[in-house]
Amino acid sequence: MHPSLTYFQAIVMGLSQGIAELFPISSLGHSVLLPALLGWHNLANSQHASESFFLAFIVGLHVGTAIGLLVYYRTTWIALFRGLGNQLGGVRRTGVGSLWHLRDPDMDPNYRLLFVLAVATVPVGVVGVLLEHTFRVLFAKPLSAAIFLTLNGVLLLAGERLRRNSGRHVQFKTIAEMTPGNAFLIGCSQVLALFAGISRSGVSMVAGLMNGLDHEESANFAFLLATPVILLAGLYKLPDLLGPLGNGVRYQTLVGAACAGVTALFSVRFLTKWFTTKTLIPFGFYSLVAGALCVVRFS
Repeated sequence: MHPSLTYFQAIVMGLSQGIAELFPISSLGHSVLLPALLGWHNLANSQHASESFFLAFIVGLHVGTAIGLLVYYRTTWIALFRGLGNQLGGVRRTGVGSLWHLRDPDMDPNYRLLFVLAVATVPVGVVGVLLEHTFRVLFAKPLSAAIFLTLNGVLLLAGERLRRNSGRHVQFKTIAEMTPGNAFLIGCSQVLALFAGISRSGVSMVAGLMNGLDHEESANFAFLLATPVILLAGLYKLPDLLGPLGNGVRYQTLVGAACAGVTALFSVRFLTKWFTTKTLIPFGFYSLVAGALCVVRFS
């Protein structure tokens, strides 16, 4: 019989997930550090076990976050899949090759964006399936998470500095004009987020900036890319929650997931406005200071 997960803990962790998944400060890192800082030993001690009710709970929070993102970007996703339908309809006239010729001026722009998003999903999807569980067991410890959170701050600040010093003035007009190669590189960057403490949205945005996007476009691409990555990862692990590991925590998970979804919706609304005029620098300093303090605390 595993230790209980209280509804209060579920609410706090759900709120933290909805904020830290989209704010570039690492939800996975906070899911490791927060229970340890609050003295929730029933959660902290279960995190690096090979099988754990807490990991099943976190799966539910990720699904809730993805639903919040889907609600916010619902119009965009509907347009993307309509573009897919339009492009498939054209296959009968032009052949299957029309699905891959991205420079074709007649290609539906929404389908083109959906295609590059799919390309960007491949790297983290493949590596996540192969190594996510191993990374979670090895690095889901407070000291490791604190170190990687500190490195997350360094990464965000370094990305901003490189962006400022690069002198690039030519940017993509829209994220729909990205090449598959650019998208693939951004997708590869998300592999770093398998380390608890490294932010998925943060590394995606830094990679976007390095590939010529501005902050607003980089943020939108990062959030659109996060939606299928988080949702598919959650659904892939959902049997854990529905199986024995979920016994005694399913209702708490529903409450936590609802909190994560609502908080994610407000977070993405705030951040899409924030990045129209502002940068990653405040989040870099937060990660640097919070991570360093936690390194001292858990050393």
